[in-house]
Parts: sequence; structure tokens; C-alpha cells
Amino acid sequence: MNKVQTAQEAVAQIKDGMTIGIGGWGPRRKPMALIRELLRSDVKDLTVVAYGGADVGMLCAAGKVKKVVFAFVSLDFIPLEPYFRQARQTGSIEVMEIDEGMMLLGLRAAAWNIPYIPTALGLGTDVIKHSPDLKVIDSPYDEKEWVAMPALKLDVSLVHVNRADSRGVCQITGPDHYMDDWFARAADISIVSCEELVDSDFFAQGDEARSVYWERSQTSTVVEIAGGAYPSSCSPAYGFDVAHFKEYNASAKAGGFATYADKYITDKTEEDFQQSVGGLDAIQKTPLPVY
Repeated sequence: MNKVQTAQEAVAQIKDGMTIGIGGWGPRRKPMALIRELLRSDVKDLTVVAYGGADVGMLCAAGKVKKVVFAFVSLDFIPLEPYFRQARQTGSIEVMEIDEGMMLLGLRAAAWNIPYIPTALGLGTDVIKHSPDLKVIDSPYDEKEWVAMPALKLDVSLVHVNRADSRGVCQITGPDHYMDDWFARAADISIVSCEELVDSDFFAQGDEARSVYWERSQTSTVVEIAGGAYPSSCSPAYGFDVAHFKEYNASAKAGGFATYADKYITDKTEEDFQQSVGGLDAIQKTPLPVY
């Protein structure tokens, strides 16, 4: 089965009011080309589930978000994502703020098609107080209480990987695949953008299959977009662009998101965007972060 589509065809599967999950982690391996394509669409009233970065901030700033389910929304070296911060402060979005581990359990519950997973995470904290969707239950086996972390069922997930084939086999070669396998499994439709589209024989070579983290049956659509995670990183191919993120962050106080979007996204193609930041060669030369 050939699952390859264009970015426009892939994003056209997202409809008003859907719940979408976005893979990656802060400024790391976010499916930003797909996010930019979504920003160019008319889709609105989304519920977004993410370990968030600029993906969440941009969607909030564009007025496409009804609710965000999140453990954090950060640019990492810039602790507070500027446009998500504005949305929180103005109360323009609904939120469900949970622990990083609770979000993982919610994705797992959705993937396993069960309504919730019991956990001690969140007990004794204001996470319970401020998240009415969370329930505390009694254990049938002892006298302890547990948080019933509800399934975070996704209509669509968006994930970026290093390589994929036309059947939907996806490879992540960076040091951490984050929770992307669970985003793929928790969704009815999983859209994956990749740096490189390879022949299926590629995964029969050496140890290449060891960095495949979910079944190809879980991948609905494959979109080849080299540089598609930029300005976030896609290790080991390129790092996140500190200067670009600083420009993005500064736009929140100098002109607003419309200024940034007019320069880089609105009425532009992905090729236009990449050319505006120096082209694919420049993206691929962005140095990896050093910790």
C-alpha cells in the first residue's frame, strides 16, 4: 500500500473540532512543515495534545485552538512559549494541564483502547484541583486511592521522523524518540512527515530496523519534507535554530504573530519558507545543541 501524499492532501484530513496530537518535545523534532500547512488552512476549534513548543503557540496565535492538553509548552532555552503564554493569560483557550507521565499514560490508554489507567501521579497536587476531567478512584484490591488518567484519544496525530517508506515504516535515528510511538498508536489517523523517503529494502539492511518504534499499520499517511522539523531540531540531521526562535519570540512584543506569519507562512509554500531562511542546505547546517 502506497501511503505517500502531499502535505496539502495530508492536512486536508484534519477537520474543525478534531483532537490532534503533535509529536516531538518542545523545540525538538516537531512536524513544523505540517503545522505550517495547517496554519494555511481554514481549520479551527482544535483540541491539541502535545509536549508543546512553537507548534502549540503558533496554532493558538492563529486562533485555531479551542483546548490544549499539555505537560509543558516551552522553547527550552526560552522557558515560556510566547503565544501560548498570551493565550493562557487572556483565557482565550481551555486547558488541561497534567504531568508528563500522566500524558504518556493517557496516550497509552487510548492506544490500548481502554478508558483510563490508574496511577499515583498527581495525587496530593493541584493537578487534580485544576483539572475537572481527572477523577480519583478507590482501588478494588486495597484501601488506596488512585488517579484515573483518562484515555487521550486522538483523531489525528502529526509526527516527524528521519526516514520512512511508502508503506508507513518510520525510522527515528536521534537519541530519543520521545513519545511519538504512542502518539501514532493513539490516533485514528497518523500523519508522518519524513526527512527522507526510502525504499522498503532499506530497513532490511544492518540494524536499521532497530530504530523503528511502531508498526507500519499505525501510519496512515507519509509526507516527504526534508527540513520539515525546522526551526525545531531533527537529530542527527540538524539542530534547532536559536536565532530563528529568538526572532519568533520577539515577534510577540513587536508586531504580533501576524508579522511573523506574513513573513514566513501566509500565502507561502514550504519551499518559499525554506528559501526565506537560507534554503535546505542552511537548515541542514544548523548545529546540534550541546548539553
